[in-house]
Amino acid sequence: MSAALRLLHCSRSGTFGVNSPGLVQYFSHSLQRETYSKLLMWKPRKNKTQLTFLGWPNHSVLFAVYLVDQLTHVNYLIVLHSGQLLCISLSVEYVNANELPVDMKSITDRAAQTLLWTELFRGLGMTMSYLFREPATINYPFEKGPLSPRFRGEHALRRYPNGEERCIACKLCEAVCPAQAITIEAETRADGSRRTTRYDIDMTKCIYCGFCQEACPVDAIVEGPNFEYATETHEELLYNKEKLLNNGDQWETEIAANIQADYLYR
Repeated sequence: MSAALRLLHCSRSGTFGVNSPGLVQYFSHSLQRETYSKLLMWKPRKNKTQLTFLGWPNHSVLFAVYLVDQLTHVNYLIVLHSGQLLCISLSVEYVNANELPVDMKSITDRAAQTLLWTELFRGLGMTMSYLFREPATINYPFEKGPLSPRFRGEHALRRYPNGEERCIACKLCEAVCPAQAITIEAETRADGSRRTTRYDIDMTKCIYCGFCQEACPVDAIVEGPNFEYATETHEELLYNKEKLLNNGDQWETEIAANIQADYLYR
């Protein structure tokens, strides 16, 4: 869009009442499709009407609306002042405020861009250069990116090296869980130790905040590195104690390494 408008032909000049039949109706109809509007200064000069774009002048102005009919592609310029219709123009020329430089270097540059398609080949060169660069993507699932030791994935219950369960049924994880996704039941064994008889996690409720892992005094419940455990049914995401212990046995090596790597920062 240009920075100025020059009036070439005024089909109606003089002062017309806004209630003139057909004019206001046509103006209202065109205003619904307005796409460009500016403030213009009106200067009578040698019985000719000249409209020059001034932005937002601080002195007396006329309200003029530049309309583009998107259906017929006809341009209209309607000027109002104090409730009076001053001019309707059907021929408006764009005036480019930023004239192109005419020095020899600029001319040759523009000619080279037009004749030699320099911009096209510059873009193709940029595209071809990426063929010889290291790709930014990996071939998942055959290649996988690194995971942080603090990554919180699928839950697991861990065991001691001798095979004994770590969980002591203190129920701190159940108490701290903000989603109330953990359910624990416990009983006392013959040797006086307390162990869980039920440890359920509703994975559809879990928000993976990691509070259960932080609250556990014996590092029994953890969130492991596995994130590929999509299921087909809702019931498969209701983990019981056996499922959690199996996860711990499967991922114990990675879980122990992550805990050791993050030990100094906890």
